[in-house]
Amino acid sequence: MTDARVTVLTRVNCSACERAEADVARICDELGVAWSAVDVDGDAELRAEFGDRIPVVMVDGAEHTTWKVDEPALRAALG
Repeated sequence: MTDARVTVLTRVNCSACERAEADVARICDELGVAWSAVDVDGDAELRAEFGDRIPVVMVDGAEHTTWKVDEPALRAALG
């Protein structure tokens, strides 16, 4: 996906995705952790695997949470 430590799998016009991106941006910025967002609709494999259960937050390439950010768990994973 990317070299970022945290990746949000997202989709255009998804309000839950926008909230997840905002939460991840805030948390990662506070902790100095690189993050990125990837639109699942731009990658056939990602769309097939995650398309109907986004947003998904990935940490170090592994699925961390789905549908919303669990802030305490994300902070713990990044600590």
